[in-house]
Amino acid sequence: MYELLFWRYEEGVYLNHHLVYEAIEDNEPVDGLEILPVDVIVNRINSVFSKWERVDQNSWKNSDGPGAFHVKTTPNSVKIDCYGTVGTTMDKLVDVMEEYKCPLYDPQIPARYDEMNEME
Repeated sequence: MYELLFWRYEEGVYLNHHLVYEAIEDNEPVDGLEILPVDVIVNRINSVFSKWERVDQNSWKNSDGPGAFHVKTTPNSVKIDCYGTVGTTMDKLVDVMEEYKCPLYDPQIPARYDEMNEME
């Protein structure tokens, strides 16, 4: 499994990304994160992956090859667990989340890909 995690900070807020990740993993609220339109985001993911089989409300699998993913949301975050998913599929998921100004946090590295990192 490969985890992709997304959230957006409130203006002027910049927290330790890994601590935010751990709090989200533990289902703890995090002050300083914006409320996300999670239903809209899940619908957008569903439309981008309309050729994939929707296993349940939050899970998709590729009927034409390897790969599946599960989306877990909180009011402030979107976590996508990828199972045997190719990089181009993960890139599409990252692109969808960028439409909502939610940069990727990759806990495997760990690194967050946002404007603040690019300025350093």
